[in-house]
Amino acid sequence: MANTELKTRRGGRSARKAVRNARPTSMLPTLKHGLPYTEPMSEEQIHKIDDASMAILEEVGVVFRDPIALQDWKKAGAKVDGERVRFDREHIRELISSIPSQIDYFARNPDNNVAVGDGKSIFVPMTGAPFMRGLDNERRLPMLKDLGDFHKLAHMSPALHSSAHHIVEPMDHPVAWRHLRITYSSMKHSDKIFMGMTTSGKNAEDVMKMCEILFGKEFLEDHAVTTGNINGNSPLVWDETMLGAMRSFVKRRQPVLCSPFVLGGANTPASTAPAVAQLNAEALSGLAYTQVIRKGAPAIYGHYLSTVSMASGAPMAGTPEISLMNFMIGQMARFYDVPWRTSNTLGGAKTYDAQAGYESATTMMAVLMAGANYIWHSAGWNEAGMHCSMAKFVVDAEQCAMGHRMASGVRWDDFDEALAAVRDVGPGGHYLGHDHTQANFQRAFFMPKLFDNNSIEQWEADGAKEITQRALEMAESMLKEYEEPKLDDAKNEELLAFIEKRESEIPENGGLNEDY
Repeated sequence: MANTELKTRRGGRSARKAVRNARPTSMLPTLKHGLPYTEPMSEEQIHKIDDASMAILEEVGVVFRDPIALQDWKKAGAKVDGERVRFDREHIRELISSIPSQIDYFARNPDNNVAVGDGKSIFVPMTGAPFMRGLDNERRLPMLKDLGDFHKLAHMSPALHSSAHHIVEPMDHPVAWRHLRITYSSMKHSDKIFMGMTTSGKNAEDVMKMCEILFGKEFLEDHAVTTGNINGNSPLVWDETMLGAMRSFVKRRQPVLCSPFVLGGANTPASTAPAVAQLNAEALSGLAYTQVIRKGAPAIYGHYLSTVSMASGAPMAGTPEISLMNFMIGQMARFYDVPWRTSNTLGGAKTYDAQAGYESATTMMAVLMAGANYIWHSAGWNEAGMHCSMAKFVVDAEQCAMGHRMASGVRWDDFDEALAAVRDVGPGGHYLGHDHTQANFQRAFFMPKLFDNNSIEQWEADGAKEITQRALEMAESMLKEYEEPKLDDAKNEELLAFIEKRESEIPENGGLNEDY
């Protein structure tokens, strides 16, 4: 084929360059795992962890610091002694057996619906940062506008399947009111799924009422639209604040992450397998309670997983033991046939440097090979979660797209056509102008936009920009190009009216558990 004919048919090099440089904004579909999982435990060892966890639940028990939960457990037939609850292992197994193995999530935009469990996974940004690094890369306190900017970036990042909730804490709003503004920002700036604040039972109720306004009260009965995180206090404690929030979500059949907060060696035994046995017992007790609240409600086996430096006591990320524990937890969750959550791209680096990259890459590879379903903290995390970096956020999001491609597995749909190209080209030729290459160049091999693979001469001619600068320029460009997916006018007015009403009812300096 002559070059002129090729240019006429395909648009030539300039057209291909335009395609390469165009920024995709459509969300990637649910990740469907196409690779084998990394499973270091034998069947015998899985049963060993299970038996040890059940023995902990039967003999040691779990503290539920909540009078309603204690009454619920008494009615359910557990052994309650003060605040400590002990369980029969068969009772635990019976309860968790009613948890669905897959959760179908429904977004404001149906094109952004996703699924979790049964080999399906989603990426969710980090949350909870009290500091940030913005477009100037300076560390500072975040404001509500900054939270909105992060929600916009999440909306525009194809591999992020959720806008999460408080990616950064809006410090310009009173703590007692933040859950309202955070939830509204999640709903307003993105039409993907989002997370719901669980900072208290009352706050969780407010979030549920906002979800009812957005989707309809009846819709929530049979459709998961948000996710609440319920942190346990390791070792072996669930508190009133978290359990109250759990009840608000679960009674409406909205999924919760039952997440022991593990600092390996500090609040678990200083050994990998026993730490997993304790974590597993904690997670199972939380999952079981969701079914006491409402049988058949969706729930996710969760954890926040870190190890502690025996030299300083500081939490660490990207360590070999964290990877091993993720592999093991994945096996245990599949053993119980429940979806599971983990944390992604974690790091302790203070800036977006090589340490941050290594820690995040190590964690992501382990998380993907472990087969995690709800992959939280997937963009922006740095400084042990103390700040969210805008530069790291956009690079992490692109890394998630790369991880999505890898974990989806090998494509075979063009195998015969590509082999035919071998016959066409023959020895000593090249494939650049072949029809198969022209048809597949964009999807054949992932082309990162934030990694520079040019020659050093070209890199210098382009300004010798390192990845932090390139990422910040990308983030700035994305924010300029952002188009808001508008809320329905009537629902928007109803949400704002609800927020105004609740802010008039909640004391600005009110405590989380005050009566209001």
